[in-house]
Amino acid sequence: MADTEKIVAVWISGSVQGVGFRAFVQREAECLGVSGFVRNRVNGDVEALFAGTIEAVDALVAACRSGPARARIAHIAVYEPEADALAELPPLGFHLLPSV
Repeated sequence: MADTEKIVAVWISGSVQGVGFRAFVQREAECLGVSGFVRNRVNGDVEALFAGTIEAVDALVAACRSGPARARIAHIAVYEPEADALAELPPLGFHLLPSV
């Protein structure tokens, strides 16, 4: 990976399902040129994996801190992804994955 690339896993909790959060993340990711995925978790949280330039990934994480208008973010955790999460990283583009 080049020095200017970054991969992070993000876990967002609060009122983040049923408010267009995943679509918001997908639009922001596509505008920023970030690859990865976003999906709902059965516990009501949202999980995402972002890969791109440092600036783009940091901008996407910042966007997740506010989310769409109807979202209410209680907590956001940003961490280095585990190897199994990296295995799910799509080769190109940004994807909405099924809930888990």
